[in-house]
Amino acid sequence: MWHIHSGNPPQPDMPVTFQLLLTLVSSSNAENAETLWGFIGRYRPGVMPQTHPKLNRLVEYAINYYRDFVAPTKQFREPSDVERVALSDLRDALSQLAGDSTAEAIQDVVYEIGRREPFLDEKKKAKDGKPGVSLDWFNMLYQVLLGQEKGPRFGSFVAVYGLANTVGMIDGALARSA
Repeated sequence: MWHIHSGNPPQPDMPVTFQLLLTLVSSSNAENAETLWGFIGRYRPGVMPQTHPKLNRLVEYAINYYRDFVAPTKQFREPSDVERVALSDLRDALSQLAGDSTAEAIQDVVYEIGRREPFLDEKKKAKDGKPGVSLDWFNMLYQVLLGQEKGPRFGSFVAVYGLANTVGMIDGALARSA
């Protein structure tokens, strides 16, 4: 990179990570770029295909990757009774947030709902001094809601995907497992 760019490598200008694009495609089952750009535009106003051509290429790559590798292997699991209650509480808490809530505010709610058995991790302490949340909480969210083992920071995902869309996704997961 150093030699190719004569000592001045370009700074990346990616307002959304490729992993987050993959998660958006996967969760929304988006088959077209316009749908993804709708999410991106809501999350990062002013970011458009015309202003971010490299991101536009990544959007197309994410759709192709999803179609070829992710969609054929997606497996949603059913939540346990305890997980159903936690998901219902998360749904209710998210539906109370303002539509323009930040990713951090959403993540705080996700953590707060996760601070219960069996997800409570008393060995870890959060930055605010509260008890920690085990990875099992986040793994359950990804497995039940997204049909995948891992995912991005959940608050960031919800901020991009939208609170109403996420509430609908939780409703769908709860209805699917009823």
